[in-house]
Formats: sequence, C-alpha cells, structure tokens
Amino acid sequence: MMDYVLAFVVGGVICALTQILMEKTKMLPGRIMVLLVCTGCVLGAIGLYQPFVDWAGAGASVPLLGFGNVLWKGMKEAIDRDGFLGLFMGGFEACAVGVSAALIFAYIAAWIFKPKMRK
Repeated sequence: MMDYVLAFVVGGVICALTQILMEKTKMLPGRIMVLLVCTGCVLGAIGLYQPFVDWAGAGASVPLLGFGNVLWKGMKEAIDRDGFLGLFMGGFEACAVGVSAALIFAYIAAWIFKPKMRK
C-alpha cells in the first residue's frame, strides 16, 4: 500500500513543481515539456534518475522526466550494441510501445467521445 502512496506523492510533487514553473515563468507549455524530457535524460546520464525511480516507482517513471530517462536508457543500450548508429535508433526502440499505446488510446477516445474543434 505504501508503494502506491509514495508513487502518488512523488508524481504529485513533480506535477506541482511543473505547474509552478508554468505559472511563474513565461515559458510556453511545449518548452516546459521539452525541458522535463531533457532533464530526465541528463539525470539518467549522470546516474541520478535510476535510484530515484527505484525509490519512487511509478511516481518517478510515469511523468515526462521518466520518459526522458527511458529515452536515455534506450540510447545507451543501442549505442553499446550498435555503435554510432544506436544514437539514432535507441530512443525509438525504447519508447515505441508507450508512444504507440498513447496514440491508440487517444484514437479510441476520439471515437467514443466525438471531439469537436474549438473556434
């Protein structure tokens, strides 16, 4: 039970800090998303993010910081396996399932809820 609580609290803190960043700066949401993914990559590269994921579980692996860490791990494995070419393939291999699931579920939700464009 405590794993769920910890994941909820850590994920909530990450989201709250991101919300504060959105409201206190003039950064656009897209730039903040890129900043979060890049921060996850950098923290993964210097070895700080994996211990955080081991401690916080889904609270650290689900937000965009976790996505950046997954990209980093995929690139690292592909570079070790394929050399320089792995730099371009690794991120796609590591996150393909998650991105595909997001696209499929979004498509299904669009079928069910009949979205309309805002004017």
